[in-house]
Amino acid sequence: MSAVDKAFHGLRRMISSGRLGAGQRFPPEGDLCEELGVSRSSLREAVRMLAALGAVEARHGSGTFVSQLRPEDLLGRLSLTVELLPLDGLLELFEIRRVLESHVMAQAAARITPEELETLYCLLDTIEASVDPAEFADHDHRFHAEIARIGGSPSMQALLTVFRSRSRHYRVFALPEGPDFKRAGDEDHRVIVTALANRDPASAASAAAAHIARSERWLSATRPPVTEDAVDESANEPG
Repeated sequence: MSAVDKAFHGLRRMISSGRLGAGQRFPPEGDLCEELGVSRSSLREAVRMLAALGAVEARHGSGTFVSQLRPEDLLGRLSLTVELLPLDGLLELFEIRRVLESHVMAQAAARITPEELETLYCLLDTIEASVDPAEFADHDHRFHAEIARIGGSPSMQALLTVFRSRSRHYRVFALPEGPDFKRAGDEDHRVIVTALANRDPASAASAAAAHIARSERWLSATRPPVTEDAVDESANEPG
């Protein structure tokens, strides 16, 4: 184990054990180096690694502090690794996404308010009127994010955002088959909203699973290239 790994895992244990709690300031650097048996440079590199994961934050002039350790914030940082997956790896994640989207959809069917339903109908009209692939992808993302907000916890929303954001790098709607794909997707969305309006959790879950499975088949069959603009946009998305 390298010195940096030793420092990283040592700090991780301090946080996971509760010795360093959410919002707590780190002990002096010298004390940590002595306890962990590492140099200052190794310790600082470990702190940078934890900061990238959202576990710690440096405050100028004040020191290093444990973050609030909110589950949704930490789960959002999974994008750092999910973004590295090639298409075959992403396709494996669709099994997880189908399960999660179905659960969230069922919960949304039980919880949705008339005002929230009206918002979804407005988004649906906007999606169906979209002709630009990039614009359609943005509205589609908002549609699914709104349903996740209605039916899921903040942690579930964060996790689904990670999966959806990676999928958006592959613009299947910009392919020659794109118009046909969009029509099928629009139909799926209508089925989903109808199930939500009927407050039918079973139908909503089934519609979500079918919709995600269709997206998986499109990606697997067409294997579109990653669009650079989508990659750049994802860097600006909240974790």
